[in-house]
Formats: sequence, structure tokens, C-alpha cells
Amino acid sequence: MRAAVFTELDGPLSVEEVKPYEPGPRDVVVRIIASGICHSDLSVMNGTLPMPPPGILGHEGAGVVEWVGEGVTRMSVGDRVIGSFIPVCGTCWYCKNNQSNLCEQTFMVSVPHADRADGTPLPAMTGLGTFAEQMTCHEMSLVKVETDLPDEQLALIGCGVTTGVGAALNTAQVEPGSIVVVIGCGGVGQAVIQGARIAGASRILAVDPVALKRDTAMKLGATETINPDDGDVATQVIMATGGRGADYVFEVIGNVDLILQAFMCTRPGGTTVAVGVPRTDTMVSIPSFPLVLQEKKLIGCVYGSAKVLRDFPRLIGLVESGKLDLSDMITKTIVLDDINEGFRAMKDGEVIRSVIVNS
Repeated sequence: MRAAVFTELDGPLSVEEVKPYEPGPRDVVVRIIASGICHSDLSVMNGTLPMPPPGILGHEGAGVVEWVGEGVTRMSVGDRVIGSFIPVCGTCWYCKNNQSNLCEQTFMVSVPHADRADGTPLPAMTGLGTFAEQMTCHEMSLVKVETDLPDEQLALIGCGVTTGVGAALNTAQVEPGSIVVVIGCGGVGQAVIQGARIAGASRILAVDPVALKRDTAMKLGATETINPDDGDVATQVIMATGGRGADYVFEVIGNVDLILQAFMCTRPGGTTVAVGVPRTDTMVSIPSFPLVLQEKKLIGCVYGSAKVLRDFPRLIGLVESGKLDLSDMITKTIVLDDINEGFRAMKDGEVIRSVIVNS
């Protein structure tokens, strides 16, 4: 099969033939039809997220089951599935206590399932490796879905949509009538905006220096936009909110300075949600006075606090009912050979999401 192989930090991916391993018990072989290019993949490529090369990247994908191993119970050949970049083992403490997004198997599934031509093992990012024509993974990393939605939309549910919509609905639990600020309006940020809209926020302020992202945010539910190039964002937010700040502020880039900025945009008693993933060697510093005496809250968010076995079907229902727009989040579809161009377009702010579609 062909796959896009991560070979060096800050280098391009290499599209090449790789040799899959023989699948084992509870393994599932999936023909990948669509895979989104997510900023987290770039974070691996530049070293922000620790996964040394070589390996097969990609963690936001959808496809069709081609083979199931002994003991597989969640799906059958021919089923449509979405990859879950955090597995659901169903047996660990977190899965049993309604926090499957913190499953103890999360860092255990990124094992090799294929070799390069020279025999070098290739671990798969988050146990998936969707930048390929096919993937072999444990059944706990897949969710069976029943829908007629196109695969390129289903792929986005595997990461960006679940993370963003879930950040608003599950993590922050945005209340109707509230004021929301979203800092960073890429794929995940657009999903946060839609989640806040679905939750009934009265005002949603979208913050991004890129005009395309601000324009898309307005289309997907933002009520107004802020350009950081026009001045200090916290000052602009406080002025726009009667001097108080916003009820909920989401940082969706993964920059510790912007987490502080988000905290300063938050009103007393409000909630700051860190959604973007910063480098592992960085620290967040916030002033203690507003944390305590203004009772501001700073909380983290992983995978939108989602329970994917429940939330993937719910998100599909929102799309099917017209309440969640995934088509406008897809700027372009490309083929696997054009993956490096897809990353260039993302880095240059030309797209919300590029999706690789395999014929």
C-alpha cells in the first residue's frame, strides 16, 4: 500500500510503498477513503508533539472495514467507520467513569503496523496513520457509523469537529445567551464557533489575523470578528463587552502567550478553555489575583471531553439536521500525492481544512 511517511523533523512527507504487517486478534483493516490534514499532524512534523520519525501520520480519517480479526465485536466487514485518535478500551478506570477521552490506552496504541521498503518499522500516529490507502488498527480506535454523509465530512468528525464542538458543549458547557470568544479560527476553531452557536450563545467573537478564517467564522456562526493586527485583543474584547470581558474564551492555537491573552479576555467568574496543544517544554503563567479574587477558571480540553461512542453519532445527527455545517469547513480536497502542498496551504493560511480523498 502507499502511505505518506514522516521521515525527518521539519521536512516533507515521503509518499511511498510500505508493507503492512499481518493483522492480529482484535485488529481491523480499513480502506481509508478520506483523511483531514490537521494542525496536530504539523505539530508532530515540527516537534511540538513528541513522535520521532519515521512513522505514518494522520489521525483524522474515515473509511470502510475490509477485514476483522478474531475477537472483534464492534464492527464487521463493509461497515463505515471513523477513526478515534483516542481509543476507547472500555475497561480502564477512565472509560468506566465516563471519561473515555482520557483512556489509559491512549499512548499504548501507536505501534508499528507496517515497514518501509528497507524493513524499518513505521509506528502509526495515535494508532491510526490515516495518511495512507489503508490502515490496520485495534478495534478500540474505531467507531462504526450509519449515515449517508460523504466520507470527507465524516473524516473531520475524527478530530477537529469533535474537539471543537465538544469544547463548547462538553468541556465549557456554554450556556444560552452567553458571550463567547474564540482565538484561532482554523478547523478546530470553526468547530468551536459552531458548538457555541448550537449552545445558544448570543454573541460569538472570532479572533484571527487571516481574512479567510474571519469570513468563514461569520458564515458558520460568529456574530463579529476581531483582527489581532488592529491592536491588543484583550483590550478589544473588553471594550466590546461593556468593560467586563467574555463569559467563555477558547484558545485554539496552542500558544502559551495566547492562553494568557485568552485568560485576560475572560470576565470575572468566566471560563478560559485551553484547546490548542502547546509544546511539551512550555509553561503557562497567569496572574494569581484574577484567578482567585475574580474567580476566573482556566481549564484544559482534550478531544472536546467527548465520549466518541456517544458523540460521533450525535454530531452526525447535527449535520444531517442542518445544525452543524461541515461542508464549508472543507476548503479543498486533494490526493495523497499532494499532501505536502496541503500542509503548505495550511501553514500559509489558505485553507480551513484540506481533505485527502483516495479513489
